[in-house]
Amino acid sequence: MSPKRNANRYVRLMVRVFTDRYTEGATAVPFEREDIERSAKALRIPVPKNLGDLIYSFRYRTSLPEAIGRTAPEGAEWVILPAGKARYQFALVRSARIIPNTHLAETKVPDSTPGVIARYALTDEQALLARIRYNRLVDVFTGVACYSLQSHLRTT
Repeated sequence: MSPKRNANRYVRLMVRVFTDRYTEGATAVPFEREDIERSAKALRIPVPKNLGDLIYSFRYRTSLPEAIGRTAPEGAEWVILPAGKARYQFALVRSARIIPNTHLAETKVPDSTPGVIARYALTDEQALLARIRYNRLVDVFTGVACYSLQSHLRTT
């Protein structure tokens, strides 16, 4: 399936999940994974094989659809937050965008990523995290020696 088609399906599903549960003035709209499956059935589109990717996409990779954003008041936006095992909520928060301040000094850090890592790293989150670790960027910007702990710890 092409990324564009997948994105369109994801958008349609998220909009349906949101609009089915949203009431005017709400600041939180809870939903569950099963709601995504029900929405797919109602829209007569295939259920994504990885429902977690749909949630993850809108939490970290892309903005929520405009149809959802229009319901937020001025200075606020909707985000998706975890609310338990296989439970989530659209939550209304003050603008959550981090915008660079052009008045701050720029700190240049030489790239210390080993050549083999740089050559074969993809463009996903894990590749970015590897570069952050090899270049000790957290150490540089916090001024504290930091160490990486990598695990599959469940947060629920």
